[in-house]
Amino acid sequence: MPSDAVLYQAAALCLTYPDDDFRARLPLLREAAPQLREFVDHAALTPARDLAAHYVEVFDSENRHSLYLSRRHDDDTRRRGRSLAHFKDLYRAHGLEFTGEELPDFLPAVLEFTSRTGDLDLLAEHRTALAQLRSRLAEFGTPYASVLDAVCATLPTGS
Repeated sequence: MPSDAVLYQAAALCLTYPDDDFRARLPLLREAAPQLREFVDHAALTPARDLAAHYVEVFDSENRHSLYLSRRHDDDTRRRGRSLAHFKDLYRAHGLEFTGEELPDFLPAVLEFTSRTGDLDLLAEHRTALAQLRSRLAEFGTPYASVLDAVCATLPTGS
């Protein structure tokens, strides 16, 4: 069974926009992270245009499925600014500088950070948001819910 680090990296890739690079990585994702096979099989069988449209439908046009971990809790307040600074500070504490086009609380970025560092703090701090997102994705009937299922299954219970 692959390590959680591999799973987090693979999940990060699954939760990014499905461009041509994503499609090229599907065989590697299937091999590296069997926990994500349900989603990877769906992605492999879905025409590229349909998969991209589904991603936009699920994540871009519906705030209930936001991939920004602090958004639901902090909304667009000063508190969210502090939360985003906290994400950046933790990245820096591990010698990483966040330079992505997205905000630092973007779930794929957090998963990549966790994959590289083994630090589960950000995922654990946002366990409730992850569980809510997973539930909403399942209600929506999207295979993306299975990606969150795999991630949430790795987190220690409690706190």
